[in-house]
Amino acid sequence: MKVSIIAIGDELLIGQVTDTNSGMLARMMAPYGWEVHQVMTVADNADDIRKAVDQAFRTTDVILTTGGLGPTADDITKPTLCSIFGGGLHFDPAVLDNVKTVMAKRGRVLNKLTENQAIVPDNAIIIQNKVGTAPLFWFQKDGKVLVSMPGVPFETEEMFRSEVLPRLLHHFDNNISTTHTTLIVAGISESALAEHLKDYEDSLPGYLHLAYLPKPGIIRLRLDGRHTDASVLTSESDRFVKQLKHLVAKWLISDNDMSTAAILLEELKKRKMTVSTAESCTGGNIAHQITLIPGSSEAMNGSVVAYANSVKSGILKVDPAMITEHGAVSIPVAEAMAAGVRTALKTDISISTSGIAGPGGGTPEKPVGTVCIAVAGPGDSMMSETFHLPGSRQRVIERATSEALLMALKALGIPGEI
Repeated sequence: MKVSIIAIGDELLIGQVTDTNSGMLARMMAPYGWEVHQVMTVADNADDIRKAVDQAFRTTDVILTTGGLGPTADDITKPTLCSIFGGGLHFDPAVLDNVKTVMAKRGRVLNKLTENQAIVPDNAIIIQNKVGTAPLFWFQKDGKVLVSMPGVPFETEEMFRSEVLPRLLHHFDNNISTTHTTLIVAGISESALAEHLKDYEDSLPGYLHLAYLPKPGIIRLRLDGRHTDASVLTSESDRFVKQLKHLVAKWLISDNDMSTAAILLEELKKRKMTVSTAESCTGGNIAHQITLIPGSSEAMNGSVVAYANSVKSGILKVDPAMITEHGAVSIPVAEAMAAGVRTALKTDISISTSGIAGPGGGTPEKPVGTVCIAVAGPGDSMMSETFHLPGSRQRVIERATSEALLMALKALGIPGEI
């Protein structure tokens, strides 16, 4: 099934807000073989919305719209959809009851504008929003479906997962079986990997497809399959996944679709080991990525954001003379930071970073993007490397975080033990 997504809102077009909903919706539909055919972003303008809907219905049977359902005057999606599907607007007491319940849970006072969320289209199926005040609308016309959803990302995600997607799958029931397997590899470029896998890709049957999905420091290899015979798809998919694992074994860090932080955490838990971080240029981002994962307390002891040299020397016991001689951004200091935090927080391994994220602070010898990373591994082992990472401050921090987590995996022998 092919789907069109229409993201509605002036704020999206001027860059004030980033559209994260479209990618999220695509990811949630992909496991069921549903494909996003097109994504359009339009203003809060009735003519633009009508044109986008008309264009989308010419090529797809399902349209998902996000945004434009708020209580303010600029949110015009409801009356515009009425003009497309016919009918008008009416007051729905059940919607108002739901809005009151949501507002009470938030400890908020209901005002007249929010009450207006209970004014809904006559000819739509109303889907009560359990996590927000804007109800969702399911329109049908000539065998095609348009579902209008709020633009608030957490509301869209929760309601799509719990209500909209199950209804769509039931409404458009088909006999297509799908499979999806993701492998995570590191230490090889996308082009080199594609060259390495060329013969393998050429051997894939038409119902299997290999996608390369690069992220900082890693590549996600996703093998997707679609077939009317589930048994054929399962057996052949398993066979080609086994071949793929063998071909990428030297770079494979996980055969599950997980973040690098989650892979590291899983390995630490498996070995009953603990980790700590000492972060300068990454500002605690490595610890943040680890602690985003439920259950991280089993392996994550803590972190020291050692931004100032006084913290490096005072808490992490880095010799001030070493900082003077080599500079804060240096391998000796990074290694001393890793050793210091491992001792201070009593962990089995530790990760440290010291670098210049920019945009200022660089020198000819150590330009912006220079980052020294060290991992004090099991026992007394130490691993370290200097990286030169391009891009903005945020990009440098994100890439340094990824490289640090990958180095920690390497200290544990990953890849090589899967």
